[in-house]
Amino acid sequence: MSDYQVNDKPLMIASKTYTSRLLVGTGKYKDLAETHLAIVASGAQIVTVAIRRTNIGQDPKQPNLLEVISPNKYTILPNTAGCYSAVEAVRTCRLARELLNGHTLVKLEVLGDDKTLFPDIVATLEAAQILIKEGFEVMVYTNDDPIMAKRFEEMGCVAVMPLAAPIGSGLGIRNPLNILTIIENARVPILVDAGVGTASDAAIAMELGCDGVLMNTAIASAKHPILMAQAMKKAIEAGREAFLAGRIPRKRYASASSPLDGLFF
Repeated sequence: MSDYQVNDKPLMIASKTYTSRLLVGTGKYKDLAETHLAIVASGAQIVTVAIRRTNIGQDPKQPNLLEVISPNKYTILPNTAGCYSAVEAVRTCRLARELLNGHTLVKLEVLGDDKTLFPDIVATLEAAQILIKEGFEVMVYTNDDPIMAKRFEEMGCVAVMPLAAPIGSGLGIRNPLNILTIIENARVPILVDAGVGTASDAAIAMELGCDGVLMNTAIASAKHPILMAQAMKKAIEAGREAFLAGRIPRKRYASASSPLDGLFF
């Protein structure tokens, strides 16, 4: 382990520290066994759960995700996926708090339409304000607009999660300069959420200086999800180390690897 890695500050969200900077979802796997194996392979410590689509106790007759992803081992991050209004999102977070014995850390997303799944920022702001007032610790999904990212931070969100590309698209980071601007002006963790397709996308996000990356489809819909989970774990670690090491500046022309100064002939 390098000195840079040893001296790196851990990821801290809502006063809790984590050694893994990879956050993963639980949807789209073929069964709970594959879900469990992929999450273990990823090394993730925060696992997000779509309350409206996943059973964590709402239906006692159905398999319960918490039987394979224990809250004693993982931080369960309830999310409001599938919500298209502030009212729906707030209600979903309240339900999650009841199901998880007072758990207050949530991932808020309020979608604008079915085709793009882009966030409805006005509705997201409304929901975030209500949830924060009620004592929730809100990690918020938003677009890659630096102004809105700062607004969510200032209103009290514990982490801001700008999209890299549309949810499930696998397009990678479409606007790295906006993501960089968000990072440079933030005092809360910035985690890329949505759009990652493969390990190099995750590495790029970390090389930009993101505090972490959240993904689901990139792993769950891969041909070999468990192998992809392993690849993503390594990409997150490599990208973080590259960020800490500091890349060389880009140059228009060549620069000799072996300097000409001091030649013996």
